[in-house]
Amino acid sequence: MELTKLQNGSDIRGIAINTEDNVKNLGAEEARLIAQGILNWLANKGVERPFKIGIGHDSRLTGPELKTAMIEVFKAAGCKVLDFGLATTPALFMATQFEEFACDAGIMLTASHLPFYFNGIKIFSQVSGAEKNDIAYILTHTEASESAEGTVQQADLLSRYAADLVEKIQRGSGSQQPLKGLKIVVDAGNGAGGYFADKVLAVLGADTTGSQFLEPDGNFPNHIPNPDNKEAMNSIKQAVLDNQADLGVIFDTDVDRSAIVSTDGQMINRNNLIAVLSAIVLQEHPGSTIVTNSPTSDHLKRFIEEKGGKQYRYISGYRNVINKAIELNHEGIDCQLAIETSSHAAFKENYFLDDGAYVIAKVLMLLPKLQKENRDLTDLMAELEQPVETLEIRYTIKGENYKEIGQQMIEKFRGELPKQAGFVENPENQEGVRFSVKDPYGKGWMLLRLSLHEPLLVMQVENDQAGQIQKQLPIFRELLAQESNIDLKKLDQQLAK
Repeated sequence: MELTKLQNGSDIRGIAINTEDNVKNLGAEEARLIAQGILNWLANKGVERPFKIGIGHDSRLTGPELKTAMIEVFKAAGCKVLDFGLATTPALFMATQFEEFACDAGIMLTASHLPFYFNGIKIFSQVSGAEKNDIAYILTHTEASESAEGTVQQADLLSRYAADLVEKIQRGSGSQQPLKGLKIVVDAGNGAGGYFADKVLAVLGADTTGSQFLEPDGNFPNHIPNPDNKEAMNSIKQAVLDNQADLGVIFDTDVDRSAIVSTDGQMINRNNLIAVLSAIVLQEHPGSTIVTNSPTSDHLKRFIEEKGGKQYRYISGYRNVINKAIELNHEGIDCQLAIETSSHAAFKENYFLDDGAYVIAKVLMLLPKLQKENRDLTDLMAELEQPVETLEIRYTIKGENYKEIGQQMIEKFRGELPKQAGFVENPENQEGVRFSVKDPYGKGWMLLRLSLHEPLLVMQVENDQAGQIQKQLPIFRELLAQESNIDLKKLDQQLAK
């Protein structure tokens, strides 16, 4: 198999365990080749030898095996290797920043929230995360480099990273134990985020009784560790209500994403999380621009503007959103936050690193102040109007040329849908095609876009009036049915309701 097929945007991802339906394509052999590619990439970037490389993994079953294979290559090339063991993606970037580690590269073995049989690799330099072109270079330059005798040393990165978070929260809140008297439950989904309960919250004075699934287990026996997943969010919601907690916190597997549940069980993820973080940012930086991905609600745009900010909708993909925010800052437009509806959030003040733990830190800095004012986190998003109904359908596209087929369908919608009363194309969109929906189909919006990495057309619809989405579906079906390679099974199931 060509290594290039493992590229997933700015990450590397593959099947690390054979299953009935999946053939392993990311094992020790591939990991060794990728390690050679990383060495060649560092040399090409002008980093001086001997390289200092930090490596860690989340709770996935194959993490230790892949790590061992990569360390063999690094050691044989004369590198100084720091083996961090269990770690998180944001911590691996910070391993390039903390003076006591000062790694030339941080390597994290993770496939985020994907099923247990996947694994992957995220790579950081001292400047930022690897970009698409960096990954392409790594996967195509795997020739062996010069040999020398390197060293391997065990190191505790998570404790250092946790201590840094504690210090930032103490400074931001003006208190050594700002969470004293608060009960906060953590759901780590058996990923790598379990440390947050003891090493961060408890140190700050919080009672973490009722926290769940903190033990790393790559089988993910309880639920998918994904703050964008309904089952996962319902799980932390129930824990908050059962324990009468002041706050619930949930992480994905490698802790680059997070979400929150308020004391009354309201789920603060997707548009709600963007609203809360935007409200915090706009208090600190009036007039700032918030970069989001395209599938955000019209209500969110209005919310940000009413808070004095601006929203810039951009192409999905966390690196795309982050890079656009960096670009806007270079152009002189103040942009303090880049965030996707999937909960990837990156602050300018934090290296534009998508860091789920830092998102929670920002909230925790504010929480004691809100409590003193008898206010709750949900007050920050109180003005965000919620849609009455939402629907997302992902249509599988058959065939090798799925991108072409999908793009043709997007153009068909762009040309044909405005001929129907009630649909007007929204020009403030840079991904797929977006329509504002009006009478006779209620009030809302519809977005049709290609999935970033899979052969899928993604359709997202919201409306402020009940029963209106179901009325729109026959119109969408008529257009979609003109392409036989688009699977309409999920749409027909919805129509049958």
